[in-house]
Amino acid sequence: MLRSIISAALALIFAVASVEPTLAVEPDEMLDNPVLEARAREISRQLRCVVCQSQNIDDSNAPLAKDMRLLVRERLVAGDSDEAIIAYLVARYGDYVLLKPPVQTNTAFLWAAPALIFTFAAGMAGLYLSRMRRADNAAADERR
Repeated sequence: MLRSIISAALALIFAVASVEPTLAVEPDEMLDNPVLEARAREISRQLRCVVCQSQNIDDSNAPLAKDMRLLVRERLVAGDSDEAIIAYLVARYGDYVLLKPPVQTNTAFLWAAPALIFTFAAGMAGLYLSRMRRADNAAADERR
């Protein structure tokens, strides 16, 4: 019984892990030129949906993400470079639209936060373990 449950759980994990994310790009948004479409997809993967916050605009179904995807494609057709398109969207929405914001004074905390959280958690774990060790030693001394 337990073996069948474990097998079913593993099968479910592998099935979920093998599924590729579906893209929100609709067929009417796609460009006829495959080179420009590939560039549009690459740019879209670098831009955050400001509605969904944790998705890039290529994966988001939000209406604003669709508008942003269309804007990227319009600028590509107009002949803008990838950097110019990204700069335009940053000027319009701020650095927040970038999935990898640049390291600047106003984003330094974003970049340092994981290290600070890890250091705090490690310190708290160390403090907890040291108190537990002292309590175990005190209990052992009482038994003697």
